[in-house]
Amino acid sequence: MPRFSWPCLTTAALAVFVAGPSAAQEPYRQPPPPIAQILDAEPTPAVAVSPSNDWLLLLQREGLPPISEVAAPELRLAGMRINPRTSGESREFTFKELRLKAIDGTTERRIETPAGMRIANPSWSADGSYIAFVESGEDGLWLWVADVATGAARRVTDKKLNGVIGNACDWISSTPRLVCAFIPADRGAEPSGPAAPVGPIVQESEGRSAPNRTYQDLLQTPTDAVLFEHYATSQVGIVSLDGTVTMIGEPGMHADVDPSPNGDYLFVATVHQPFSYVVTARDFPTRLAVWDMTGRTVKEIADLPLRDDVSTAFDAVAPGPRSVNWRADAPATLAWVEALDGGEASKPAEKRDRLLALAAPFTETPATLLESDTRIRGVQWVRQDLALVSDRWWRTRQTRTWMIDPSSPGTPQLLFDRSYEDRYNDPGSFEMTSTKNGTQVVLTTPDGKSAYLTGQGASPQGDMPFLDRIDFATKKTTRLWRSAPPKYETAVALLDPQGQRVITRQESVTEPPNYYVRDLRRNRVARLTNFADPAPQFAGIEPRLITYTRDDGVQLSATLYLPPGYDSTQGPLPFLFWAYPREFKTAAAAAQVQGSPHRFVRPNGSSHLFLLTQGYGILDGPTMPIVGEGDKEPNDTYVEQLVASAKAAVDTIVEMKLADRERIAIGGHSYGAFMAANLLAHSDLFEAGIARSGAYNRTLTPFGFQQEERPYWEAPEIYFRMSPFNFAHTIKEPILLIHGMADNNSGTFPVQSERMYAALMGNGATVRYVQLPAESHGYRARESVGHTLWEMATWLDLHVKGKQSAAVVP
Repeated sequence: MPRFSWPCLTTAALAVFVAGPSAAQEPYRQPPPPIAQILDAEPTPAVAVSPSNDWLLLLQREGLPPISEVAAPELRLAGMRINPRTSGESREFTFKELRLKAIDGTTERRIETPAGMRIANPSWSADGSYIAFVESGEDGLWLWVADVATGAARRVTDKKLNGVIGNACDWISSTPRLVCAFIPADRGAEPSGPAAPVGPIVQESEGRSAPNRTYQDLLQTPTDAVLFEHYATSQVGIVSLDGTVTMIGEPGMHADVDPSPNGDYLFVATVHQPFSYVVTARDFPTRLAVWDMTGRTVKEIADLPLRDDVSTAFDAVAPGPRSVNWRADAPATLAWVEALDGGEASKPAEKRDRLLALAAPFTETPATLLESDTRIRGVQWVRQDLALVSDRWWRTRQTRTWMIDPSSPGTPQLLFDRSYEDRYNDPGSFEMTSTKNGTQVVLTTPDGKSAYLTGQGASPQGDMPFLDRIDFATKKTTRLWRSAPPKYETAVALLDPQGQRVITRQESVTEPPNYYVRDLRRNRVARLTNFADPAPQFAGIEPRLITYTRDDGVQLSATLYLPPGYDSTQGPLPFLFWAYPREFKTAAAAAQVQGSPHRFVRPNGSSHLFLLTQGYGILDGPTMPIVGEGDKEPNDTYVEQLVASAKAAVDTIVEMKLADRERIAIGGHSYGAFMAANLLAHSDLFEAGIARSGAYNRTLTPFGFQQEERPYWEAPEIYFRMSPFNFAHTIKEPILLIHGMADNNSGTFPVQSERMYAALMGNGATVRYVQLPAESHGYRARESVGHTLWEMATWLDLHVKGKQSAAVVP
């Protein structure tokens, strides 16, 4: 037989690669300059204010990790991703340095940690004297504590922590001690499964309704169940700052170990078998109990069964206690919510929920503090005779806040009642303050008659954050301060109960965010930090908030960016629209302006805004509202409203003479990717598309998705019409699909992009499908992020920028 030379074989293979559908593993590519420089720049620190409001903790973040770290071995079990080397979470976010800065500006010091340490989960002690944090090492997690007065830090114990489920450590507020979850001393080596299967995996249902959303990383085999229990099991220990560790209670899968405010008790939530192959660990059977500080069970609140049969309706909940927490304003009182309607939102009921409380020694009958005709969503404790309870009902988008007297439950007083979609009339959130026990309660004026509210201050001119004082008796608010153009400033923490001094975060189009102390009485501002511009290459790029109107009269808005140095004499630009649709019950709420033109915008991660450096105009966040007034569901006309919104955006940019219709692309991530594919399938508005980590076939999410709560069998025609997979044959414009191969988001399984690619390829579309190894729903590795941006820039250069502008055609 004739011998073939390798050069000939390579040439033939290359011809096949170029000529038709192909698959290959390519090397990671670097994005064009200056994108790579920005990706490698030092991130701006995060900030945490001390409980006593006298220190800022500056947390220097790590840069983008290498792919070797992101692709490190992990176990994907029961909806969790576990690092088997450390018995902690995989893909955790860590810091590389901690610094302290006095709010009065007199002192700044570094927390003394070894070079290269990876720091996780820093937390203040109740009095602000210490900072606890976790060292995330190569083969374990260890507890460290830093002394704020000196900056000295040390490892408290050599016993390894277990951070698989729940917090590895929490402060016990009454004394400078911590309660931690440790790896049991007798845990042993990781169990191994059988070398060969011992039989088939069988699941069975005997007529019991058990609808569930599409979760990732579920248990799949008995070996998975054994592994999960092995890594999730911890031993609770009480840790003194001198290094003494006292183990208490029995080992178990303790998902929550929460000390009471007075430090006398622990609320412990312990997961146990039987497990499930169809839901995550949060719905496994869970025992809720109160322990004393020796580990003895004082009171069992409930033993919740497996919760795999809860309706997927948005207001449905599981029967039994939920949201169990200590009252922040009491020494040792548990509070929780229980459904009065069995958790069934679809059934008529006079009352839906009740709020209960039970005080130490936990021998009495729980007291009912409030009954609500909608779902109770949260409680903010103020003092013994005042608490604020919020409830919500998804179908009406109504949310209310009630004032109750926990010491003498009676008729609640309504404080707020509004649609939570209505951003313009959002009263804001209550400012909180730390108690001596380290809990958080609502900050009140010295006389206790008023509290403080901070909010985004949405308006037709954009967001203008504010600080208000509200009188509990009259329910009237007084505006104390509001951000004003050309700055964008948000209140971070009030420094005194009189509401006269406040820490703010201030920025503008040209000034990076920094922290200030604002004296409202004297109208003075003192600067606390001096963070530099992380991406000076973007200097001169100014966002512009624009509004325009859809054909049906709904007002839309977007943020417009033009590349640096652009002059209108240069003519129309190639453009990328990047969007994410949202559902609304009223057109009035859908029309409200979002965002602010006064923000300091710098891209990070795989942001589409990096393409400004490549000569593209960007229409960022053009609103794509899907409105369902009255009894109508928004998605009943999803495609029509989506196309109408996109058309209005295209018409506006073209009329502004910033773009021509032949050089506009559409893109989005997740539900935005779903949107992009639908717009290419149902319109001719765009020349190309980019769809990242999307879902394209809604029959693969049959028990609801996004804000659609109807299952497939109730609305099959809606699921069909909304699935761009079903219209792949109509997509004629080039489309780039990108997906993380380890996507952990509910509904966006990688198979969604795999099958969409096959459908497009089979129908002759121009399509490129990029799979990012080891990446989840958001891309994290430096190599993956850089390559994603290279793909996006290259795709748009080829299919959008390369087209001749209609404005210059003879």
